[in-house]
Amino acid sequence: MKRIVKNIADWIDSRLGVRDVVLPMLLHPTPSGSRWWYVFGSSALTMLLLQIVTGICLALVYVPSAGEAWNSLDYLTYEQPLGWLIRAIHNNAATAMIVLMVAHMIQVFLMGSFKFPREMTWLIGVALFVLTLGMAFTGQVLRWDQDAYWGLGVGAAMLGRVPYIGPSLVRMMLGGPIIGADTLSRFFALHVFVIPGLLLVSLGIHLWLVLRHGVSEPPVAGRLVSPVTYGATYKEILKRGEGFFPAAVMRDLIFSSLAVIVVVTISAILGPKGPSLEPDPAIVAAEPRPDWYFLSAFALLALSPPSMETAIILILPVVLLAILVLVPFVAGKGERSPRRRPVAVLAVLIALATYGVLTWLGHTAPWSPDMQAWSGTPVRPHMVQRLSPLEMQGAVVFQNKTCRNCHALDGEGGQRGPDLTYVATTLNRDELIRQVIQGGGNMPAFAQHLTPAEVAALVAFLERLKPDDAVPLRKQSGS
Repeated sequence: MKRIVKNIADWIDSRLGVRDVVLPMLLHPTPSGSRWWYVFGSSALTMLLLQIVTGICLALVYVPSAGEAWNSLDYLTYEQPLGWLIRAIHNNAATAMIVLMVAHMIQVFLMGSFKFPREMTWLIGVALFVLTLGMAFTGQVLRWDQDAYWGLGVGAAMLGRVPYIGPSLVRMMLGGPIIGADTLSRFFALHVFVIPGLLLVSLGIHLWLVLRHGVSEPPVAGRLVSPVTYGATYKEILKRGEGFFPAAVMRDLIFSSLAVIVVVTISAILGPKGPSLEPDPAIVAAEPRPDWYFLSAFALLALSPPSMETAIILILPVVLLAILVLVPFVAGKGERSPRRRPVAVLAVLIALATYGVLTWLGHTAPWSPDMQAWSGTPVRPHMVQRLSPLEMQGAVVFQNKTCRNCHALDGEGGQRGPDLTYVATTLNRDELIRQVIQGGGNMPAFAQHLTPAEVAALVAFLERLKPDDAVPLRKQSGS
């Protein structure tokens, strides 16, 4: 039997050349003393593979359609055998991947492994981290529940603040002027194809750079990194090192196996996250909160004064990303030992403490902005004088459906949509009906959230919103 297996293996290897590719990677020398500090990267990769496997299983049932996505997740959670467990594992593996990746980046930063000649390895690692956050955000949207819908609306509002190109970016992200079927299809493509593809390509480059420049040696106080002498010094260190296989491989396998066991256990105990209520554009009283890894940003925006929101949204992410990118160029030489780099240790402690406090505050911070800011403000008396019963009923619909949260009347109300004080001078009856039912621009469609009687009453009220001496629009348009 052994001889048959050996012959088959030799035949496969003679065609594919597996030994020539795999053995050098397994046997490449690594510095001695690497030990358990170096297992976070491989375990993060394991979590990515676990997400790919569970993601394929979910994709067999999940329907990326605005009308069916919520129902398919509900079916997965409550009817599909073990569907709830696969959903839970997929979600918790994403959480574990972020935690392990952050731990890996902290380990690399504190041990100075980003220094010469591994600057490019660090930069690709930063790209992997950003792509992982992108995976987390798009995955949250695919739950397509009330939190996902309004959270996406908040994200679109934030992106819309980018000067000049903000509206174009929002349209590109949503796949149109409003959150709808095209939006979900776009995020499904990003989550399943685009971002995973970029992740795998970046990961391949990252691993190739690790093989090319070797695993960084454990830092020693007083041993400085110099581009002139480092190559020779590293070769001397490798002479006293060990092969990647079997010791390092066994450590990676043990830690990754423990990580998988923890993720599966937590998933079996806690179950999946969501979906919550079905998405409803008419329920502006929703208070969406992002998944825990974005709660710090939520808290920062919720607790900051409105005058600082734009700066936080547009400038802070760029500054943080620039800091990560500039790290290997600003501190690419010199000491690697954290004992000789107190500023680096202090920076990590401050960053972790700040993130922890903001995440804790994110669980209790008030929802911002106040989505009911104007819903309780009554329509001015002069705007409801001499209204017919049907038009008065339309004013009540306008008030009860909290249309004023997005639209102003006589200068009072939200600013997300246009002021409707004189809307009847720009839109005729047919156009008003079409806008209410189908939506358009940044306005969602309300066809499923208003009865025909409510639509008729609302449009009748909107038709009265014009100056007293204005000529009816139907005559202006020649109709």
